[in-house]
Amino acid sequence: MAKQRVAVFDVDGTIFRSSLLIQLVNTLIEDGAFPKEARQVYGREYEKWLNREGDYQEYIGGVVQAFNKYLKGVHYGALADAAEKVVEEQWKRVYRYTRDLIKDLKKKDYYLLAVSHSPKTVLDKFCPRMGFNKAYGIVYEIGPQELFTGKMLEEHLILNKAAILKRAVEKENLTLVSSIGVGDTESDIPFLEMVAQPICFNPNMNLYRYAKRMKWKLVVERKDVVYEL
Repeated sequence: MAKQRVAVFDVDGTIFRSSLLIQLVNTLIEDGAFPKEARQVYGREYEKWLNREGDYQEYIGGVVQAFNKYLKGVHYGALADAAEKVVEEQWKRVYRYTRDLIKDLKKKDYYLLAVSHSPKTVLDKFCPRMGFNKAYGIVYEIGPQELFTGKMLEEHLILNKAAILKRAVEKENLTLVSSIGVGDTESDIPFLEMVAQPICFNPNMNLYRYAKRMKWKLVVERKDVVYEL
């Protein structure tokens, strides 16, 4: 059987114009599944980021901390309902460049792979709407009565995006020949180094500097303009 070409995408900040995890945590708080004080875990970092006094990675790090802290004991149904709500309301809030690129690659029969550090529960609702064949995200252990234990499964794999791409290539009979990868932060560098055509889309400073050194394609979307650096 002939191997299919693969295009691998990060999701948050690369396709979705925010973070699925941020929206998920906010919804879990609004629904009462998480306590309101969960916002205090990342509130200071959020304000600093809004005022351009702090780093986005510190903000998202606070959100991750809040999610991990309050997930234990939450019923799977509460997370699934919150994920459904987020995606139903916000799945069209995506960047034009990556949205159109996904459509074009789908027509060219690329295997579309999403690799993200957001929970797989929300990715499994968002990514099919975008046309992806498969999505890899963080999976959390579910204990008795379908309550989360707070433990992350296969942590060593899911946090290594290159390992995920390698597994997908082997498992799905894919080829990296003419492959494409799109990411926006330094956490995407491992899989961008594996593909034939890496694209750094709206990169943060760490990825921007690395991409310039490697002479990778740099694309920025600002308002209704898409341009290459």
